[in-house]
Amino acid sequence: QPLGGEPAPRGPGAGVCTRAGGLKAGKAGGDGKHVSVRRGQKEETLLTAVERVKEAGRDFTYFIVVLVGIGVTGGLFYVIFKELFSSSSPSKIYGDALEKCRSHPEIIGVFGEPIKGYGEATRRGRRQLVSHVEYVKDGLKHMRLKFYIEGSEPGKRGTVHVEVKENPERGRLEVRYIFVDVDTYPRRTIVIEDNR
Repeated sequence: QPLGGEPAPRGPGAGVCTRAGGLKAGKAGGDGKHVSVRRGQKEETLLTAVERVKEAGRDFTYFIVVLVGIGVTGGLFYVIFKELFSSSSPSKIYGDALEKCRSHPEIIGVFGEPIKGYGEATRRGRRQLVSHVEYVKDGLKHMRLKFYIEGSEPGKRGTVHVEVKENPERGRLEVRYIFVDVDTYPRRTIVIEDNR
C-alpha cells in the first residue's frame, strides 16, 4: 500500500523504472565510449599518417637502390660492349687476327685444321690472357698483341705477333703486321700481313 509510507513494492513496474534508469546510465556511458572511439580514430589517423611517411621513405630508398643498380648494370654492359665490339679493343683485334690465321693456307699446311688460339696461361693453368701493350708514338695510338695457336698436327705450336696503329683519318686501329713464329722444328716465320 503506497499511502501508508511503506516502501514501494518491487513489482514489475519498479523493475521497468530501474531498467529505464539503467538505460539512461548506459547511454551516458555510451557517450563516453563514443568520445573514446573518436579519440581512437584521431590516434589511428595520426598513426596512418606516420606509417604513410615511413612507407614513402622506404619506397624512396628502394627507388634509389634500384636506380643505383640500373646505373651499375648499365656501366657493366657498356664496358662489356666496348670490350667485345669496339674495333680498338684487344679482344676484337685478337679475334680478327685469329680469323686471318685460320684462313691462311700456309698456316693450315703447318698446323692443320682446326686452328685454336689462346693467350698466356694463368696461375690455375687456364689459357685466357692475351697479352697486349698499348703505347703512343708520334701522337698515334699503337697496340701490340701476342697469343698462341695450335692445330691438329701433334706438337706443333706457333706464336702470333700483331701490331695495330691508329689511322688519324678514320680514327680507328689498323693492322701494321701479323706474323707467326713456328715454335717447333723446323723454326720459321710465316707472314700473314705486313703493311709497314
